[in-house]
Amino acid sequence: MVMAGGGGTRFWPRSRAARPKQFLSFDGDRTLLQGTLDRIEAQVPRDRVWVVTSAAHRDEALQQLPDVPAAQVVGEPTGRDTAACIGLGAALVAARDPAATVIVMPADHAIEPAQEFRRAVHAAAQLADEFPDALITFGILPAYPATGYGYIHRGDLVAQRQGVNAFNVLQFREKPNETTAEGYVASGEYFWNSGIFVWKAATILDEIRRLKPNIHDSVRRIATAWETPDRDAVFRAEYAAVEKISIDFAVMEKAKRVLVVKAPYQWDDVGSWLALERRNPQDASGNTIQALHVGINTSGCVIAADPGRLIATIGVSNLLIIQDGDATLIADRRDEGTVKEIVERLKKTPGLEKYL
Repeated sequence: MVMAGGGGTRFWPRSRAARPKQFLSFDGDRTLLQGTLDRIEAQVPRDRVWVVTSAAHRDEALQQLPDVPAAQVVGEPTGRDTAACIGLGAALVAARDPAATVIVMPADHAIEPAQEFRRAVHAAAQLADEFPDALITFGILPAYPATGYGYIHRGDLVAQRQGVNAFNVLQFREKPNETTAEGYVASGEYFWNSGIFVWKAATILDEIRRLKPNIHDSVRRIATAWETPDRDAVFRAEYAAVEKISIDFAVMEKAKRVLVVKAPYQWDDVGSWLALERRNPQDASGNTIQALHVGINTSGCVIAADPGRLIATIGVSNLLIIQDGDATLIADRRDEGTVKEIVERLKKTPGLEKYL
């Protein structure tokens, strides 16, 4: 199951309402969505893939994923965060295969090398068979004390499968301040929370029923109506009333048993423009350039533009300079997380909605 419903607002102006970041390519021909399925196709054939996106982007998802059955590309009538999304996917899968094991993946992550990801998935699937009551997540060994990620506090080693270690989860921690993050990293007991999961469809549904019965009942009613003429009406009515809450808050932080697999791969959530810097080489002045660029005394900048657009810079440092179509973003790189607030301003300013 692939979650492809996000707005990607921190990648504005390249990520727009009509085509958010999961449908874009940032370092190759394949989009983030296509890359998500590419790395798992050796283990999950396309006829067993479900994609949950927004209704507005369902056609784009179908176009990019022609090998996925159209009936398994689901367009949410309204965004209700990840608890409803995951619950719906699990209910639809369970309706066809009550014993199914499911991997849940966001559509906008960059993971390398793919074979190491597949090794971890294989290990997690084995663990799901051995511990069918457990919810299994993937933890990333922190590369630095990030304040923009949630953290997982690991406990004792439970098992090793395929050379991959799995631990009990002691606690989930929300995005920390810098001092707290430094302590997490220094302890060696914390992982970044990647938001990738493996579990039995029945297990996650049982936990949603225990912790969020209203969400469970709604997605079950939708799944029951899925193959009937009432599907669309039931989907709209039930989903509009579902609580908007993340799977972490709704379930993971309170679940009976959670295991974390130590990821053996490199991971990036491609969450903002600084991801380009992490995924591409820099020039002698520390600039990451994806544009036709001429610079004098320019350092530490991330610069991207459409083909044929020249960006010239003089005497600037530590900036994001992003041109895309009819809009240009210039920001201090320290304010990368504030880009989404520009999008909110555009929504509220008459006449500027067209730039969304």
